[in-house]
Amino acid sequence: MKLYLTPGSCSTGIHILMEELELVFEAHLVNLMTGDQNKPEYLALNPKATIPTLVRNDGTALTEFQAIAYWLARSYPKAKLLPGDPDGDARVIELMDYVVGTVHGQGFTRIFTTDRFAFNEADFEAVRIQGMDIVKRGFAVINGVLSPQGYVMDAFTIADAALFYVEFWAYKTGIVLPENCQKHYDLMLERPVVRRVLMEEGYRLD
Repeated sequence: MKLYLTPGSCSTGIHILMEELELVFEAHLVNLMTGDQNKPEYLALNPKATIPTLVRNDGTALTEFQAIAYWLARSYPKAKLLPGDPDGDARVIELMDYVVGTVHGQGFTRIFTTDRFAFNEADFEAVRIQGMDIVKRGFAVINGVLSPQGYVMDAFTIADAALFYVEFWAYKTGIVLPENCQKHYDLMLERPVVRRVLMEEGYRLD
């Protein structure tokens, strides 16, 4: 398999899942700043020009964090990346979708790619403030449903990989995480695979 990723992005969550599963795959870096996602060869794989993209052994490509994470969990059920019961699976997907769609898709995108939301540079700061508010409110919601003792559910799931990457962004941008989210972030950093992936992607762990 081939994973197309950008270090420190949402694809870090998928990278973590694939390493947790001990899968053999090729990692291909996509430099978003230089426009690799818009090159014809990449658009042939993913016309959305987004990351991550997973090219599977049969040559077909999957895009979107949630779809790739779900496919990995269902393809390798022994790893128990989903709880396995309807309610548990739904809760995992519910939180994962909120992380990707709201905290990331509506919040952090306004902070990281402000120019997509405002044509006038004079409005940039207002857009960033709005993004910050969405992120902080999102973490407050998540904090309210997280167990103070552990993962999103009783054990590590695909939702934890999603939550970790936005917690990592919060850490890198100086956003203070609420108590349960901070405990979750610290717990994730205790996983050897998480630490290895961050180092592989070029991040120093203090």
